[in-house]
Parts: sequence; C-alpha cells; structure tokens
Amino acid sequence: MKVSYRQEGRTLTVALQGELDHHAAQGVLRGIEAAVDTRLPLRCVLDMGGVDFMDSSGLAIVLGTYRRLRELGGSLALARVPNQARRVLSAAHLDRFVSIEGGGT
Repeated sequence: MKVSYRQEGRTLTVALQGELDHHAAQGVLRGIEAAVDTRLPLRCVLDMGGVDFMDSSGLAIVLGTYRRLRELGGSLALARVPNQARRVLSAAHLDRFVSIEGGGT
C-alpha cells in the first residue's frame, strides 16, 4: 500500500494506492492520524482511485479518520472510490456519514 499526502490550504488529500487490507490497515491509519495531527486540516479527502481491493480493514481506516477529524472540527470526504470499495462502504452504511465524491472504476 502506497500513501501520499498533499495539502492545499486547509484541505489534506491522502492518495491511497494498492490493497487496503488487514496487512496495510494499521500502518495506513497511523500515518493518516499523524498527518492530520501535524497538519490540522479542516477537510481531509481520501483519494481511493488507486485502491485495487478493500476489505473491512479499510472501514476501520475510514471510520478512524472520520472520528479524528470530527474531534478536530473537520470533515472527511472520499474521492474516486472504486466500485468494490463502494460496495463495502455501503454494506457498512458508512456512506451515510462520509461524503463520497466522484465516481470510481
């Protein structure tokens, strides 16, 4: 799993590439939390366009990031969510809490 960060103003974009599974989840979440705590964005966008596969561990990343941003008064959005990941998010009803922008593959 590759993770890259880009900040424009108070928006932090986190681009994810690879498989978002239990092997990657803990490290990815720690990295995102550290970036949020350091950069203090008002808005964070998880760009999931490069995610090949996501299991329930990906839900923990989305939920953990959402909770941390809410604690800081910020918001979370997901962008370019692939269809497989969108189905996982929808099954867990996270699409009711987190904004999903744009289409996926």
